[in-house]
Amino acid sequence: MIEHFICQVPLFYRALIPGGRWCIPAYRGKSVYLTFDDGPIPEVTPWVLDKLDELDVKATFFCVGDNVRKYPELFEEIKRRGHQVGNHTFHHIKGLEKSARSYIEDVEAANDLIHSRYFRPPHGHLLFSQVRELSKRYELIMWDVITRDYNRKLSPERVLYHVKRYTRNGSIIVFHDSLKAEKNMREAMPQAVHWLKEQGYTFMRIGDMP
Repeated sequence: MIEHFICQVPLFYRALIPGGRWCIPAYRGKSVYLTFDDGPIPEVTPWVLDKLDELDVKATFFCVGDNVRKYPELFEEIKRRGHQVGNHTFHHIKGLEKSARSYIEDVEAANDLIHSRYFRPPHGHLLFSQVRELSKRYELIMWDVITRDYNRKLSPERVLYHVKRYTRNGSIIVFHDSLKAEKNMREAMPQAVHWLKEQGYTFMRIGDMP
């Protein structure tokens, strides 16, 4: 039961972030939104980009501002390859630990480098005051399926199971281009993409949403 609530956020929690986009069903056919959080980093992101090219899939990368500062060429490469980018704060901070003012300042510092109207809060945690202010400037992109690839206690097979168990039309799926998630993500993500294609899903970037 706990795993279910983590992998697919329940409706009562979604209601706490009004205006957040959790699932974006296609009007015709079936589509999903593949997203990656916490990069870019040179140890993982280049592999993800090459693998997505091989799989012929476009995705959306929610980038940490400090990583963009450190690796600007890698950030530009994400965009050059046709992927979407979004804001994931500058310091990967938790909303519940910050005032609305300090949180917004961190988000804005990231957006000075990222230049995106799409924002995803780390850990999905926001105060009502932060939601109110962020909604004036950004589209809040949440998720429908979190793969839990970052959990080193889980196997790649379990991560893949989460995709198969919880994905539906319009699901926004979260993987991570991070060191913590690397082992699970490298094995599970390509298998997940192949399986989703077999099920008839098409892949869209957040900017392609209706």
